[in-house]
This record gives sequence, C-alpha cells and structure tokens, in this order.
Amino acid sequence: MGHAHNLAGARRIAIIGMIVTAALAVMKIVAGWKGHSAAVLADGMESAADVFSTGLVFTGLVLAARPADSNHPYGHGRVEILTGLVLGLTLFGAGTLIAWTALSKFGVVEHAPEPWTIYPLLVSIAAKFVLMIVKYRHSKGSGSFSMKADAAHDGIDMVSGLVALVALSFALLKPESFGAADHYGAFAVGLIVMFTAVRVVHEASMHLMDTMPDDLAMMDVRIVAAAVPGVKGVEKCFARKTGLQYHVDLHLEVDPEITVRESHEIANDVRYAIRRKLDWVADVLVHVEPWPG
Repeated sequence: MGHAHNLAGARRIAIIGMIVTAALAVMKIVAGWKGHSAAVLADGMESAADVFSTGLVFTGLVLAARPADSNHPYGHGRVEILTGLVLGLTLFGAGTLIAWTALSKFGVVEHAPEPWTIYPLLVSIAAKFVLMIVKYRHSKGSGSFSMKADAAHDGIDMVSGLVALVALSFALLKPESFGAADHYGAFAVGLIVMFTAVRVVHEASMHLMDTMPDDLAMMDVRIVAAAVPGVKGVEKCFARKTGLQYHVDLHLEVDPEITVRESHEIANDVRYAIRRKLDWVADVLVHVEPWPG
C-alpha cells in the first residue's frame, strides 16, 4: 500500500514538474528572443526538452504500475527503466542541438543582451532547485529510476542556468571585451546537457543488463535470511531490477535430515521476512539445498 502511495505521489510530482518547467521554458525562450540573449534562449530550449522528458517519466510511471499478468510475471516495471533510457537519448539530442546552434553563431554579435534577461534565469534557477529536491525525495520513496534521472536533470538544469547567468553577466558588464560570452554560455549549456544524458543512458543500460545492487544491499538480504529459524547458511544470492524494485534469487542451506515440508516452510519464512524488512525487494525465489556442514 505504501509503495502504491509513493508511486501516486511520484506521478503527481511529474505532472507538477511538467507545468512548472513548461512555464519556465516559455518565459526563457521569449526573454532570450526579445532580449537578444543566446544563453537565456539556450536555457529555455533546454527547459522545453525538460517538458518532454518529464512527460516520458510520467508515462513510464503509469505503465510501470500495471500489475503482473501471464505474459509479464515480473510486472511491467522495466517500462520505467526503458523510459529512463529514452529520456537520456532525448536529452543528448537536445544538448547536441543547443551546442550546435550556439557554435554556429560564434563571433556573431548583432545585438547586446538586455539587462532584464537576468531575471528569468534567477527565477528558473530557484524553481529548478526546489523541483530537484522534491523529485529526489520521491524517487527514494518510490524506487523510480526515471524520477531519479529527472531529479538529476533538474540539478544539471540549475547548473546550466548558473552557467548562462555567469556568461550573460560578463556580456552585460563588459560588452566590448566579452560580447561573445553570451554565445559561449549557450554552448556550455549544450555540453552540460549532453554530459547528463550520457550518465542517464549509462545507468539505465546497467539496470537493463541486470546489474546487481551494491554489496551492502546484498549483505542485508543475507543477514535477514540467516536470522530465520532453521536456516543453516546462505550460499548464492543474486538480485536484478525488474522496474521499481528488485527480484532476489536465493540458495538456502537447511538441515538435510528434515522433511521436504519443513524445508518448504523455512523457505517461505525467509521469503516473507525479506519482503517485509527490505522494501526495495519485490519478491524472492528460494532454492533449498542440503547444508554441507
């Protein structure tokens, strides 16, 4: 019930993020265009890409929440990881477009930026900071990879806004010496977005390749299993992410002299104990083996 509540909260955050980011995108694009600032315009284009990416996150969360069926016994959670992968590829395309647009205008300064274009950047930086904190907290509660990726993207968006702010400030303070700084800032924004995209794609790919959780998490599984009465040892222990949670495969060692029924009951006790104490585990498949001791 708590996991479903966290997912519903994550979906609400995704919708709010879309609305806020769309407003920021329109504000910065209009300000960059009217105020002749390439850096502000680039940051606005990056926020426009954010709207699409947050929409992908929302779609992934909705599809991932569908229950398991005969064709998908592990549920539909990996749709959410695929969403994160598409998000990363989309961000890389957006970053490439932003960087290329800025690169094509190097050395061309037709109009000096207007001083008031700083204010949309300041509003955007503050809003992105709040969104980053809220999304990251909800990603921890729901286990959502794409929400975590979107929170990281908001953080990088905040950094890109700061880069654009610095570049714009140089162009405004000394236009005769740093007139092209605004375009350099736009180019830096594009590179930052591309770097973020590579990280998101890498992490999503690791999940799709069934990369194990960290050693401490796997040790927690072994500790909970070993504490169940009747367990003599834990041999093999694997885990793979099937969406918002992990599925665990466990090789359990029990007394070879007990009955099949007794060993089955011990295996069930281990399964329920792990699911009860470790909320990141969706289910456990237990294989019972005779204890060699």
